[in-house]
Amino acid sequence: MLIAQISDPHIRPAGQLYQGVADSNRMFGEAIDHLHALDRRPDLVLLTGDLVDEGRPEEYAQARRLLAKLEIPYLVIPGNHDRRENFRTAFADHAYLPAEGALHYCIDEHPVRIVALDSCVPGHHHGGVDAQGLAWLQRTLEAHRAKPTLLMLHHPPFVSGIPYMDTYRYMDTPPLEAIVRGAPNIELVLCGHVHRTMLRRWAGTVVCACPSSTTEIALQLAEGAAPASYMGRPGCMLHLWSDNHGMVSHVSHIGAMEGPFPFA
Repeated sequence: MLIAQISDPHIRPAGQLYQGVADSNRMFGEAIDHLHALDRRPDLVLLTGDLVDEGRPEEYAQARRLLAKLEIPYLVIPGNHDRRENFRTAFADHAYLPAEGALHYCIDEHPVRIVALDSCVPGHHHGGVDAQGLAWLQRTLEAHRAKPTLLMLHHPPFVSGIPYMDTYRYMDTPPLEAIVRGAPNIELVLCGHVHRTMLRRWAGTVVCACPSSTTEIALQLAEGAAPASYMGRPGCMLHLWSDNHGMVSHVSHIGAMEGPFPFA
């Protein structure tokens, strides 16, 4: 199974730029084209949050127009820039999304089980999951202790070292870590939010943060560094599962490159 991951497209109303700089709508369309053009088309696409920039209905309408071009099944979770109820309304035809409350769900019809955790705290930009959500996660994971599983949430549950991003990370990690550590069949924890590729060994598995299809947050590790972003190379991730070899993840850069050349 080949699973694509796109994160943080920050879609805007038609004709508007993200932060007045990036044509995030065009770039999201290019990300979709990129997936269609891969030498092996993904079986599933995961969209790990911040689908739109301000959570407005007109942004979600634009998102659905763009997603109508995607020829691959996809699953969605919200990010801190999404608004849960507007998100739910926009994807009312996605029957896996709960009709009320946090947007946690589980998809168990593929070779890899997909468990989605809504880590958004309404009205805030940092991440967290309440006791009810954590109890749901524990029950869901306990239902299948052997099947390979991906857990996806928007906020990475670790300190990145980039000060202005860590202010908005998933804050209370020990309860979540304890639950994840008790499920050794979790192959990967997939996140977005940080607009960069990041990897960390955590809770007995690996957390993988996906780059944005729009801007790249600056890699600044000095204390007190001011927030900064670049029009860096947009990207997505490809997670390849094999019963024989397990899970391997690749960053796939979006856009034209010089080549290919006849060597490896």
